[in-house]
Amino acid sequence: MKKWNVRAEIISVGTELLLGDIVNTDAAFLARELAALGISCYYQSVVGDNPTRLRGMLEAACVRSELVILTGGLGPTADDLTKETAAVVMGKTLCLHEESYARIRDVLKKRGLTESENQIKQAMLPPDAEVFANDYGTAPGFAMETEIDGRNVTMILMPGPPRELEPMFAEKVRPYLSMRSGEVFYSLNIGIYGIGEAIVGQILRDRMEEARNPTIAPYCGEGEVRLRLTARGESEEICRALCLETAEQIRLVPCTPYREGILDDYIFGIDTPSMQATLVSMLARRSMKVTTAESCTGGMIAKRITDVPGASAVFEGGFVTYADHTKISLLQVREETVLQHSVYSAEAVREMAFGAMRAVLADCAIAVSGVAGKEDLVCTANGKPLTVDAGCVYIACAVGNECRTECVTFAPGRRNALEAREYVRSRASAHALAMLIGMLKHRCGTETE
Repeated sequence: MKKWNVRAEIISVGTELLLGDIVNTDAAFLARELAALGISCYYQSVVGDNPTRLRGMLEAACVRSELVILTGGLGPTADDLTKETAAVVMGKTLCLHEESYARIRDVLKKRGLTESENQIKQAMLPPDAEVFANDYGTAPGFAMETEIDGRNVTMILMPGPPRELEPMFAEKVRPYLSMRSGEVFYSLNIGIYGIGEAIVGQILRDRMEEARNPTIAPYCGEGEVRLRLTARGESEEICRALCLETAEQIRLVPCTPYREGILDDYIFGIDTPSMQATLVSMLARRSMKVTTAESCTGGMIAKRITDVPGASAVFEGGFVTYADHTKISLLQVREETVLQHSVYSAEAVREMAFGAMRAVLADCAIAVSGVAGKEDLVCTANGKPLTVDAGCVYIACAVGNECRTECVTFAPGRRNALEAREYVRSRASAHALAMLIGMLKHRCGTETE
């Protein structure tokens, strides 16, 4: 089977990117996707909304690369000139693409907006282009080809907003590139929490170095690691089977001498977009209900759960009990528990979890209490001063009559006060979700897909 060997580069267009007003997440996303397709990306560039500089960059790109991907500058405003400039470089003319024009008119009508000359501009495309309909915006993407210096050059243009670009790539551009390569590519992600990227790399070093089909590549996120398995073959079914077989092997890899147990102990999901999506899926399959009792996270755990489509089947309500007296009145945390141990204790979060479960008749619960700020906190326990470190969070997860508690410190470091609070809350909510997933895996089976 012939492999499509091309050199690729990514060009992001937008003055706002140069000024730092917007972080260029498009380039990172596309680089990962191209790597998953086995396409080597040798250059990444950013250029402002200036047709002269953009033309010079495109001309250089077409000399050194066979695949050029552009993002941004496809909108209706006067400074959106990416398409027009790219057409000149590729020797193409632009004409009205009737199907795109009809889609744009339909979108504007549904939004109650009046059609304008600038909106029609978005439907002007090369007549021989492969058009990628935009299901999340108005500006379509497209691919065009031409021969430059005896080499076939493909240029792909997509809108800049990630909410439009990412689904367009996944649903339209990836299949287009796979078809041209003569192979089918399939990627599967393994979500890992509780081990850093460096340790995962050590545990799987030999496997990653020897892996050919599928390949194994780690990606580090906020408090979690993703392993992307990418297989190529004659069909998606064959590729998926290769990825699932490798995923099962990875589950059983020992973590020694770096951690106890096997890697599956730290895997929160296979081909799942997030920990909360994994949790909602696990609970739905088991017809279980979950509730939350939050103090320092301020409702973040409940938000993460309810962000998942279908969460209403497993989540009926939660509690944000910031003050001590609301923990006592709403969750029936005992006053003597607060006096003896303070609300920053394993004893307090345990009672919060069971209190929340009783209140909404849930099958399981997550409870958190701690210090999200940047400074240490001094409170009273047993009539004596008690210092609670900044970033110290107590977490309880209850399933039925069983309850597990942990005390974890997420050191804010040099972050300012606002950043420190967000960091601690985010890490604490992720840790709490991972704890409950782990409990459900051990009680109800290891399936996490």
